[in-house]
Amino acid sequence: MSSVLVTGGAGFIGAHTCIELLENGFDIVIMDNFYNSKPEALNRIKEITGKDFKFYNCDMLDREGLEKIFNECDIESVIHFAGLKSPTESVSIPLTYYYNNITGTLTLCEVMKKHGVKNLVFSSSATVYGQDNEAPLLEDMKTGGCINAYGQTKFMIELILKDLYVSDNDWNITLLRYFNPVGAHVSGRIGEDPQGIPINLMPLITRVAVGRMDVLKITGTDYPTPDGTCIRDYVHVVDLAKGHLKALAAQKKKGGLNTYNLGTGKGSSVLDIVKAFEKANNIKLNYEYAPRRPGDLAVSYASVQKAKDELDFTAEYDLVRMCEDSWRWQSMNPNGL
Repeated sequence: MSSVLVTGGAGFIGAHTCIELLENGFDIVIMDNFYNSKPEALNRIKEITGKDFKFYNCDMLDREGLEKIFNECDIESVIHFAGLKSPTESVSIPLTYYYNNITGTLTLCEVMKKHGVKNLVFSSSATVYGQDNEAPLLEDMKTGGCINAYGQTKFMIELILKDLYVSDNDWNITLLRYFNPVGAHVSGRIGEDPQGIPINLMPLITRVAVGRMDVLKITGTDYPTPDGTCIRDYVHVVDLAKGHLKALAAQKKKGGLNTYNLGTGKGSSVLDIVKAFEKANNIKLNYEYAPRRPGDLAVSYASVQKAKDELDFTAEYDLVRMCEDSWRWQSMNPNGL
């Protein structure tokens, strides 16, 4: 049976996607180097699904390791999550981000090409839209002008994959631009477990709620929004994971090069999320206001019509569910995995 290779499959979005793949009858191979993840995630995937899979501890820069995977496994498609992912960190070590994310993806694509595997779903980001577009963000808007090296690597990899498709139309490439993933698996066994101090809102909220951090700092209250805080498109990670299965199905039907936003199409402010979390879980959060972070957009949310029309993808879970699942995960795993 042919398999889907999931690079970075032990990470937050990767692990949830692996669960959805296994529960929908796919055979998978997971590749990860545990730079941003933990081996325990693999045990939790098996526990939740009751299914086994092949795993390779491999860096995407390791051409020999990649060759071993493709030689030993019958790979039909690749979902590519692997990469360094901290926008803040990328500002201080840009060369590391450019080398790792871009060279790693080039190496992966070269090995895929050599082995005749030309079906790729790429984990991109809403950061590729830069700062000059107004929400709702549409897939055909101008991209680039990203504010950090992380965003630039996503933008540049999109360009590389587009050129790859132009050079060889046998490739089927889907670029999925994520908005703001939150939530966790309903079991509470898998969730977001960032290394070090989190930069994303929900893990900051849950760590304050569980007592690992003293206070939540809400950065910026003077944005041109109804309550003065930033507005983002928060999407449940399980919805996001299901979007990858929709992308694989669409590749089989029509193929080609396609780009889709994965979000809810609705904007929620930072204070909206804080209040929703407090209400959903009956918890009072300790928070204070702080100055803006450099480069934060006031408003960013997706146009989701294209994903609905072409992928039959619609996010199902609302803010309450996102907050409930996030807290269940954190309260059951106060120290993470």
